Amino acid sequence: MHHRNRLLLSLLSVVLGLATSTALAALQIVPGGTWTASNGGHLNAHGAGIIQVNNTFYLIGEDKSQGSSFFAVNCYSSVDLVQWTYEGALLSRTSSGDLGPNRIIERPKVIYNDLTKKYVMWMHVDSSNYGDAKVGVATSDTVCGKSYEYHGSFRPLGMESRDIGLFKDDDGRAYLLTEDRKNGLRINPLTPDYLSISGTTSTHLFPTAIESPALLKLSSGRYFLFGSHLTGWSPNDNVYTTSTNLSGPWSDWRLFADKGSNTYASQTSFILNYGGPGNIMYMGDRWHSTNLQSSSYIWLPLDINDTTVVLKNRASWIPNAQSGLPWADSPAEKSYEGEQGTYSGGAREVTCSQCSRGKAAGYIGGTTTNGSVTISGVTSNSDNGGKGGVTTIQIRYKNGDTNPRYASVRVNGGAPQKVAFEGTAGDVGVSSVVVKGGLRKGDGNTIVVSGWEGGAGWGPDVDRIVVPVE
Repeated sequence: MHHRNRLLLSLLSVVLGLATSTALAALQIVPGGTWTASNGGHLNAHGAGIIQVNNTFYLIGEDKSQGSSFFAVNCYSSVDLVQWTYEGALLSRTSSGDLGPNRIIERPKVIYNDLTKKYVMWMHVDSSNYGDAKVGVATSDTVCGKSYEYHGSFRPLGMESRDIGLFKDDDGRAYLLTEDRKNGLRINPLTPDYLSISGTTSTHLFPTAIESPALLKLSSGRYFLFGSHLTGWSPNDNVYTTSTNLSGPWSDWRLFADKGSNTYASQTSFILNYGGPGNIMYMGDRWHSTNLQSSSYIWLPLDINDTTVVLKNRASWIPNAQSGLPWADSPAEKSYEGEQGTYSGGAREVTCSQCSRGKAAGYIGGTTTNGSVTISGVTSNSDNGGKGGVTTIQIRYKNGDTNPRYASVRVNGGAPQKVAFEGTAGDVGVSSVVVKGGLRKGDGNTIVVSGWEGGAGWGPDVDRIVVPVE
């Protein structure tokens, strides 16, 4: 999309946004922050893809709660790309076989087959030392039904396969994107039922070593293929190539994020075209190799101008997935220091070298003390008819454990929200979790962070709370 058109669409978003609900307009994506889903747990869908069915988005990805070993393939649903409902596990660990203990299942992707009326999942299947290098296939009658039938694994065309992607073209044909370190990245056509590879040759072979492939096609008929260099769990400057034909010729690989940014410390997982003018989202994983379950997501809007792709980093942004308006930058934000709140129970100020002022509100929760901190005087310009607009609230925190801590968050005396604060041990540092709450117009808003379920265990150290003010 031309940058001038991007500006015009942003102005259109502002004008038309006056007629939309404040509750929708204020819901933001916070790249690098973690979501708490409807089940009170961390949004656990890594290496994920999204399939849209009618007006609902289904996020399907790896459950990393057991580290790199396979535990489950999870599914979440959302109508706005911000609020996620846990639908359940589509595949779970079995006692033996491909889905057994100490196995690797990565990058599950799902597409719908119009002929068989089946949802078809492909995934990377491997041993713990990554020596098997296979793909696996499963099918279901429903997109997030708990009845996916696993059909087994194999090497496509007899070649190794590790990172994979899946693509369904607008003519109904489907393709496997498969990374083979001995031969390169391949595009393999699938059979009409999408269950195996069609033919004996690849549609195209890229000899360059590229993994984590994701393919996008625009209405212009142009394809964009994204991928990462091979640097293990460490991020790098991801690249893309473009063509008007899957068989090629393809352009030279080019950067799409700022050079040297390592794609804002992320690795490509999926590219989502979610409708509306220019609404294309880059979905990347920010891996924390020493604590994979605390890995987070970098979701950012992509700008595409003819054959040029640009990805810019943002602290937060508004996808506008329900309204059909162009995505928009977030409004101005204001921070409130946790240690400057009002304490009760055993909560008190603690030292936090990585926090914004070297301090935080600590000893939240606790089995006997149930410490809490109350942040008062929070300002918002939301109104929504005096009822308070549902908006995104960020809580910056520290949790020195590897496992999550849980806390209760109340906004303006509302129902407590169970929030998962993932561990920040190792290479994570201070992290951010996203919650939603109804803020009233003015400076009389109150946010309370306390122990969950009567103080069962410690909560996080609260660095600061960040809210939009416009």
